[in-house]
Amino acid sequence: MEGTDFKNMLIISTPFRNIPSFSLIPTSLNCPYVEALYDPSSSILAIISKVQKKAFHMIPRLDEDGQPKRLKVPNKQTGKTVKEQRVSVETFSEFYITDKDEIKNFINLFAINSDTYDIDKYLEVDVKETKVSPLILST
Repeated sequence: MEGTDFKNMLIISTPFRNIPSFSLIPTSLNCPYVEALYDPSSSILAIISKVQKKAFHMIPRLDEDGQPKRLKVPNKQTGKTVKEQRVSVETFSEFYITDKDEIKNFINLFAINSDTYDIDKYLEVDVKETKVSPLILST
């Protein structure tokens, strides 16, 4: 990584979908990542890069007042109740690490507090025992 110094992120404790977890935040402008989030229910470290790309996304169609336009009948395939349109938007590239040893390697490489922060308490969560609130809806 040319021009990038390692050890430029900080591990912080933060919930992920109401489950105790951790995130990594940049401590320097040289950091190539915006953030990294650990999802303990799926054992995935999601890393958000500073690299931007154009991607198509479905977004709600708005009325004159800026409110989402409602469908007369919910979409049978998606269950959505608002009209949507396909729009090209700038998004950050994302990377996903699923192997626990690779997650630890990434953290040891980038986190300035990797030697003092106990990530094992989050990595060793039994996924079968993890409960996600029914109020959290995936998008």
